[in-house]
Order: sequence, then structure tokens, then C-alpha cells
Amino acid sequence: MKKILGRAITVLPAVLLQAVWLFALFRWLAPWAGPINLALSVLAVIFVLYLITKQDEGTYKILWLLVILVFPLAGALLYLIFGNKRTAKPLRKKLEKTSPLPADTRDGAQAMALISSSDKRLAQTFGWVERLTGSVTTVNRSAKYYPLGDLMFPDMLSELKKAEKFIFVEYFIIEKGEMWDEMVKIMAEKAAEGVDVRVMYDDLGSISTYTSREAEELRKKGIRCVPFNPLVIIKGTLNCRDHRKMLIVDGRVAFSGGVNLADEYINRREKHGHWKDIGFKLTGEAVLSFTRMFAEFWNAFADERVPDGYLKPAEDETAQDGCVISYCDMPTRESAVSNELYIDLLSQAKESAWFFTPYLIPGEALLDAFVRAARRGVDVRIIMPGVPDKKLVYRMSRSFYPVLLNAGVKIYEYGPGFVHAKASLIDGEVGTVGTVNLDYRSLFLHFENNSLYYRASLLDSLKADFLDTQSKSVERTLSDIGSGFGKWLLDGVLRIFAPLC
Repeated sequence: MKKILGRAITVLPAVLLQAVWLFALFRWLAPWAGPINLALSVLAVIFVLYLITKQDEGTYKILWLLVILVFPLAGALLYLIFGNKRTAKPLRKKLEKTSPLPADTRDGAQAMALISSSDKRLAQTFGWVERLTGSVTTVNRSAKYYPLGDLMFPDMLSELKKAEKFIFVEYFIIEKGEMWDEMVKIMAEKAAEGVDVRVMYDDLGSISTYTSREAEELRKKGIRCVPFNPLVIIKGTLNCRDHRKMLIVDGRVAFSGGVNLADEYINRREKHGHWKDIGFKLTGEAVLSFTRMFAEFWNAFADERVPDGYLKPAEDETAQDGCVISYCDMPTRESAVSNELYIDLLSQAKESAWFFTPYLIPGEALLDAFVRAARRGVDVRIIMPGVPDKKLVYRMSRSFYPVLLNAGVKIYEYGPGFVHAKASLIDGEVGTVGTVNLDYRSLFLHFENNSLYYRASLLDSLKADFLDTQSKSVERTLSDIGSGFGKWLLDGVLRIFAPLC
């Protein structure tokens, strides 16, 4: 509760500053109010020009322009604390200072050659992701797709029991219950056997589900445990959260996707109807990307480094099942990788572009990419929740429906409950599965992990699951969401404030 209150009062200094200024202006500075307001107006205009010339999402800039023009002092201070990419600079310095040694890879060149031989344009996309993120495209040896967290969980337990060297766990949300308790039991046994077990969780993501006392209980069991970016009341990095999800065992297998470590994600507890989530298990050299991602964060926020000896590729396998690159998206970069990747993939789509997402609050560029793809005849579909977990965010998501539906995008809402899956499938040949939602927080503010696959059998499983989920969903039309001046006005206001959600 203290942390929640701390987060709520982070804006108080800016609000108090504005209030004190107004009080002083009317009480003592009235004779000079004109010149002072003129000076502040000039400074506000300069600040506005600075925002306009920045390369950023249009709606995001409009929001801050309104705030600054209405409340010059408070708005400018809030922007400097929360709205500027420079606020993530401390995190960037930490990550750069303690980053692990470069990953040892073997088949990166082979993977890029495979993609280039069949699609040079797509090879450019993979190469761009490599250059921007430092990750490497590899041959996919084996990837298993899970259409539900319920089905992935038993395999996670099975692989934990096989651990011999190390277990790395990193999740946005951890909550005590059947899922987490079963995992802790196995990890404690492995730690007693000498296995190196490390757990990282997001301090704000788990604010109401996992306490420092529970983290200390893990340490007593021999399990190292560290919170990511611990919450401080006034801190510019408050919005930069670790939304990543990964379980890595011995560097030979990795699990990821949308599934957090709480019982609703495996339908052992019902919160918003049936919980539809997806994930995957990856083996082979491709697992090294996940090991390196974890090590980078652990080295930045723990007192000890992950041994560089762990950053070795798994033994080579003879199987070859397409290609994959797994990368970390960071708010500390100038480019929002996943946002630009989806725009790029939509521009390349020839036949179909299908997406799973729990939230639909795209920036203007991504929204335009969806519209353009649909207008030129691409079969664009989006599956959304039928039962929302956050009603305001759900209403904001629906404010984007009219533009998309008018362009020809098909939108489905999952009847049985909540969709938490995050995936894309372009022309059935290239697609992503990871932690990235189609909203501002995921695309611009959070640390995320995403895996981009090419011609892997996992994509066939994703396609089958998408169609099965669609059969259980309701297609939405313009008549479903209503019209009129009141709705138009509300949608406009929601669209302005969408970047805050």
C-alpha cells in the first residue's frame, strides 16, 4: 500500500509548484503579473517548439503540449520527470556499464543467408533488428507453441526438474499461488543441489502481489532474488518497467510469451472469464539470446554478475526449422523497435496480417500502417478481449475501432473471456510471439522481449490457434460501437490521453 501511495503522489511536487506560483502571483506579484506572464509565455512557446521538433509520436506530443500550455510550470516539470526519454538515462547507463560479454554465436550468418535467398526485403528487416538491438538471427532448431498457459506450465515444471547448472526467472508479475508455489518448490530443491537459481521481478508490476518479505523467503531457500528498478517516490524512470517474461534452464531451453507467474494465467483462478494466453518453448542456439538478455538486467541491478561462462550456445542440433531472432525492446533507445517492426511488417504484407493483443492503443504511425495495409487489400485481423481487465483502457481501445473498421480491418472480441496473448502473423511466413502489447506502454515505455520467426512450424501452430480463437470470438462492426456527437467527443478526449494508459 505504501508503494501504491508513493506512486500516486509522484505528481504532487509539480502540482504544488503550480499552486504556489499562482498564489504568489495573485498575492504578491500582481503589479508585475503582465511582464511575468509574458516571460512565462515566451518560455512556454520555446518549450513547445522543442517538443514539436522532437521525433516522437504525434498524439504523445499533443498530450504534453496541452498540459504545458494550460499549466506551464507543472507541465514542464512533469514532462522533464516523466515524458522525456532522457529520464531513462540512468537505466541506460546502468545497463551499458554492466552488460555481459558479447554472446558466442555459430549459425547467425547461415540464418541470414537462408532469409536472403528467399526474401531480400525481409532479410533487411531482420538485419535492421540485429543492428538496433545487438541480438543475432539464428537457425531455429526447435520451437513449441502453446495456445494456453495451462498447457505450457507442465512443461515448465518438467524442464525445471532437469536443471543441472542454472535457472533464470524474470517476470513482470509474480504472485503466490499454485503456479508460483510449485515452481518455488522445485527451484528450492535445485538450489540445495547446487544449481544457480536467480529470480528477477518488476517492483511495480508486482506491487500488489509480491512483497519484499516474500522475496526474502526465497533468499533463505538459496534462491537469489532481485527487483527490477525498485520504486522510489520521485523518479524519472518510474514508467520504465520490466514487462519481460522468460524462464531459462541451463542455456538449453527458454520459455516466453504473455504468461506471467500467477494462477489466472493458467486458469487455476478466474478473474475475467477464461484467460487466453500463449507462449513458446525454444531450444538450441537461439536460447542464448534469452540468457544474454537476463544477464544484462541481472548485472545492472544485482550485486553480482552472471558468470560469462553461462553465455555459451547450447550444443548444436541437426534439426532446422526456419529462423528466429529474440530481442529486447528498450525505452532507453531512440528507436521503438517493436513499433517500427510492426509498421515495417505491415508494409510488406501481401495477403494477411493477423494480430493478438489485449490492448489496442497504437500510435499514429502504427495506426496508419494498419489502415494502409487494409486499404490495399491485405486481410488484416485483430483479436481482442471480450471481457476486459481494465475498463478504461478497454474503452480507449474501442475508440480506435471506427478508423480501423472503416479501412477494412476486421476486429474480433474473444467471447469466453480475456485475451492476454501478444502475437502477429504476416502472410503465414513471418510472425512474432512475445510480451509486446499494441499500446503506448509496451511500444514506447516498457522493457519488452519479442521473438521474430521466419518460416518456422511454430507459425503454423500460431495460425491454427488464431483461427480457433476467432471461431470463439464475436466480430465487431461500426453498428456495435455506436455513433453520434457524444461518442465522437469522448473518443477524441480518450485518444488524447491514450499515451498515459
